[in-house]
Amino acid sequence: MNDYKVITAAARPDLINTMRGLGASPWPEFLVGHDEVVNRLWDRLYELWPDYQFALADPDGDDLIAVGNCLPIRWDGNPATLPPGGIDAVLENGVATVEAGAEPTAASALMVVVAPDRLGLGLSAACLRVMSGIVADHGLASLVAPVRPTEKHRYPLIAMERYASWRRADGSLFDPWLRTHERVGGIGAGVASESMTIRGRVAEWEDWTGLPMPETGSYVVPGALVPVEIDREGDMGVYVEPNYWMVHRAR
Repeated sequence: MNDYKVITAAARPDLINTMRGLGASPWPEFLVGHDEVVNRLWDRLYELWPDYQFALADPDGDDLIAVGNCLPIRWDGNPATLPPGGIDAVLENGVATVEAGAEPTAASALMVVVAPDRLGLGLSAACLRVMSGIVADHGLASLVAPVRPTEKHRYPLIAMERYASWRRADGSLFDPWLRTHERVGGIGAGVASESMTIRGRVAEWEDWTGLPMPETGSYVVPGALVPVEIDREGDMGVYVEPNYWMVHRAR
């Protein structure tokens, strides 16, 4: 028996703000509220696809222990056509599909967050299974995921393609989140090289990271998967985050 119950935003719109709050909790400050596409489109997930947004809750209450976000998109099933834009691209794809009145052909995961006091209990894998079930219930065959590997920030100078291929002595993938995806049936499909783009003035980057950035150059900052590029003369810092595509068959 599951020690959680599944709640969708469609069934419990009164919990949407709680879902949003849990989803915002674990990210580096520079990622929260600073990606232009995410800022523009994220809230439309709950407006357009409330039945794709869900949470896991304690079985005897409404205390949320995990949250998941996904959306229907158009994709031809060929891994080679997955966009470099990752999260930004699938958000734009999903909204464009609705606005064009087109039928979706697949779905994309966007985020899974587990409450800090419930980590290590298998809830991330449970969320992926729930998400896959939601997608299957809508008649879609595939679930893709632009995955943000949880330990990549420790290796910001290693190319994502190389990092995503690392394996442990037992043959399983090195990164915990990629490993979880693989364990529930996900197959690696390449790098989403421009999954999120964050731009800000140098002073903003210094505030977000707590690091002085006195000259133009590449900066390794806490929580970033790759260096941030700082242009002091132009007073601009740019962070282009790569993610890694995993493809699941919905069930």
